[in-house]
Amino acid sequence: EGWASYWHQRIIRELDLSSGEAIEFAKLNAGVVQPSRTSINPYYLGLKVLEDIEERYDNPTEEMIRLGVKPGSGREKMFEVREIESDISFLRNYLTKDLVMREDMYLFQKQGKDYKIVDKAWEQVRDQLVSMRVNGGFPYITVNDGDYMRNGEL
Repeated sequence: EGWASYWHQRIIRELDLSSGEAIEFAKLNAGVVQPSRTSINPYYLGLKVLEDIEERYDNPTEEMIRLGVKPGSGREKMFEVREIESDISFLRNYLTKDLVMREDMYLFQKQGKDYKIVDKAWEQVRDQLVSMRVNGGFPYITVNDGDYMRNGEL
């Protein structure tokens, strides 16, 4: 989702659009990538992670340079990530502490009638997002006794 959003924005920006067309695109795009306070928009999150990868690899830290990252390699890194990462490894490997903090991401749960923030630790946020994608977010169900009370029932 983020990959499509990233390229859609960049392609449209290169076109010679009229003011009306540019406004129409901006409204449509805003509806697609709009963040939410209570849920994860995969288009928005993927776009933000890709933009973060591009920025970090275009302008690497001294440590990244020591590890062999060349300045200006953001686009190349994005293509590499798209080629080799799954949704799960993409989030696990590239959702950073800085990005979680910048986007004000957190875990919340219902407590009584209200929803409360229960954790803002970036690792917990990242791990929860990853676990939601394992097995499509559905629980694993196993049968321990396939013949309940010898009736041939579960």
